[in-house]
Amino acid sequence: MVPQVSARWPFLLFIIASITTAVSVMAIERADRQTRQVELDRNLTEIASALQRRTTENIALLRAGAALFATQREVSEDQFRAFAQDLQGKGDLYGSLGMGWAPIVAVDRLSEMEMSIQAAGRADFLVYPRPTFDRTTAAPIVYLEPDINGNGQALGYDMFSEEVRRAAMERAMKLGKPVASGKVHLVQDESNAEAAGFLIYMPVLSGRSGRQVKGFVFSPFRAETFLTSASELYRNNNIDVAIYDGEVAPDKLLAERRADGSAGPTMERRIDVGSHSWVVVISDRKVGVLSTASRITLFFGALASLMVMAIGRLITRRSAEDRMVLEWLQSQAAIRNSLTRELNHRVKNTLANVLSIAALTRRRATDIDDFTESLTARIRALSATHDLLSQSDWTHAVLGDVVRSELAPYMEGNESHVEMSGPEVRLAPNDAMSLGLAIHELATNAAKYGALSTTGGRIHVHWILVSPELAEIDWREEGGPPVVEPAKRGFGRDLIEKIVAHELKSDVDLRFKPSGVECRLKVPVRASREFTLRNDRR
Repeated sequence: MVPQVSARWPFLLFIIASITTAVSVMAIERADRQTRQVELDRNLTEIASALQRRTTENIALLRAGAALFATQREVSEDQFRAFAQDLQGKGDLYGSLGMGWAPIVAVDRLSEMEMSIQAAGRADFLVYPRPTFDRTTAAPIVYLEPDINGNGQALGYDMFSEEVRRAAMERAMKLGKPVASGKVHLVQDESNAEAAGFLIYMPVLSGRSGRQVKGFVFSPFRAETFLTSASELYRNNNIDVAIYDGEVAPDKLLAERRADGSAGPTMERRIDVGSHSWVVVISDRKVGVLSTASRITLFFGALASLMVMAIGRLITRRSAEDRMVLEWLQSQAAIRNSLTRELNHRVKNTLANVLSIAALTRRRATDIDDFTESLTARIRALSATHDLLSQSDWTHAVLGDVVRSELAPYMEGNESHVEMSGPEVRLAPNDAMSLGLAIHELATNAAKYGALSTTGGRIHVHWILVSPELAEIDWREEGGPPVVEPAKRGFGRDLIEKIVAHELKSDVDLRFKPSGVECRLKVPVRASREFTLRNDRR
């Protein structure tokens, strides 16, 4: 018990050190989360500023284009192409797909405009879709430069025919300044149904009145391309960025960028892009579950905890070993005392049995030779059982071995005359000696007067377990001389019916049948603890 109590201390020290490490890691993680939250807010500000900066840059180009159309009555295709190339180069500047011109035309004058443009060399120019009867004006795309990224197929498209574009243009006319549209599907992306885009419209006022809008200079944008262009303006790319049109909803998603790592905290902000509302959502990405500082603290904390536990175990083990040596010395002294008392007890019991057997044998003996022979045989029976018990260190004796040892003198050359059967049953030392005396007396009687006195006689010895605590033994003789119950009780009968029955605490059923003697006796089957070494309380 002492070593077990001592062994808890190293584990307790390990638990204390581990808790200290865990608390430290939690504090570090909490500080790291706060730091990352501040960093996330700074990143959100940078990303929002980048998006607004790209929008402002594109609006500046649109204002320049609007000035061109406001100051000239007519702008030819070549003039517009040269102007757009000077401003935007290849057309991918600031994330846009280019710059275009869409005049406002009365529906009843569309055909006239189409013929005028066709006469100028663009024979395939047609406005589509054709306006419905309820509309009086149209805004077809006349110019869109450069002629790449699918811009050519957008020429002639009436932007008033689509609700989101028309709402943006009407608002731009009302406010008199650039306005971004909501989420649309660009004509350039007809083959890609999943692509999202938007446009920025700059109204061009008439040069005469300065109030009437004669058309729009505009730029179309693929949302993913625009976001990629804006990402060049902020530092941290290890974050998730998503842009939504007006509100955070799956169908409002314009564009998103994903980074590697596990999901972290999320933050969102509403920004103004060309007098239109966007929602920017960013999410921090963690490379690992714990921060670097937490992993280092956890590693060294665990190492320190194991070292503390190891040192504690060495100390407690040494103390436990010292205590175990002391207890072993004390137990050896106690065992010697117990062995001495046990030996004294067994010697007394054996001498008492010998004296009792000698006294009874003397009373029944007819002369000194008869007394010597009977006494010697019975003491040998005790000795045979003692030998069996000595082989098991006086813990138990197997019932079958006891029977076999007592019948061994009569089985030499006549093994077929003795039949034994039964399960393995272990008997306590005192019960084994009592059973040995009973079997000896029965075997001696059979050899003198019963089945073993003739060559045709047989003895059957069978035993069974009546219950886990009791075994029953049946002795039956056959083939011997006819049996007559003796008129005078002999020592063997008294030994079996009185002494053995008393020691085994059960009745003995001994019958003298003409066909042969039969005997049934019961032997207790006791647990080992009932015949272990006696302790000091005895």
